Amino acid sequence: MGWYGKLTLGALGLFLGGPLGAIAGAALGHHLVDKKVDYTSYLDYTEQTPILERREQNQAAHFISLFSILGKLSKIDGAVTRSEIAVVENFINNLHMTDGEKQFAKQIFNEAKISEYTLEDFAVQLYQTTQHQPTVLLSFFNLLFQIVAADGTLHPAEAAALKTLKNIFKISDQQYEDIRAVYFNDMDKYYKILGSTPESSDQEIKSNYKKLVKDFHPDTIIAKGLPEEFIDFATKRFREIQEAYERVEKERNLS
Repeated sequence: MGWYGKLTLGALGLFLGGPLGAIAGAALGHHLVDKKVDYTSYLDYTEQTPILERREQNQAAHFISLFSILGKLSKIDGAVTRSEIAVVENFINNLHMTDGEKQFAKQIFNEAKISEYTLEDFAVQLYQTTQHQPTVLLSFFNLLFQIVAADGTLHPAEAAALKTLKNIFKISDQQYEDIRAVYFNDMDKYYKILGSTPESSDQEIKSNYKKLVKDFHPDTIIAKGLPEEFIDFATKRFREIQEAYERVEKERNLS
């Protein structure tokens, strides 16, 4: 995570700001204190402050947004349960990051849980930085659904929160239902993954498949600004698309 090595409080102030900057700054402060680091030098806004490149800024914004939104989602049903914490910790621990980076992600999660900022605050700021990349937003939303679904249940409050995020991210009702069906409804699962129905024509299914392969290829996701640490998610989604097409292809005897 190249941007993490440059992530000083000064760098945060220069590029992020808003709710995400406040949460990241608080998390970084606690992270440095926990490591017994003298972080007074991190407040230096001189020309010595590392400058994040545009791609690094995008990666940092997505990373901080993800764990901030997860922090809020964890409390959306009234209380943070051990199973919810375990799901998030398992997700973090499976990312290809250093121990320090994983700890930083957990600090963001914890700071967001208790902050005065709302789920909407974080989502709006993310949308403002990513609104011209709808595929990135859709991938981000899909990842949230994947994590929420890890415990096998979708609490009504979680569903309501995800619909709020859907509206902020300008995700269509059909896209929302397609993603929801992948994680919470086995009926027509493979058709849903391909954005199709059993009534769809062979040509429509093939066309949808080609577009999804292009949009969700891990290299494409990284190029559009998502952190490299989420390559596992992109790879998993890519494999799901391939598996779905193989199943439908076999059922329909597509050539």
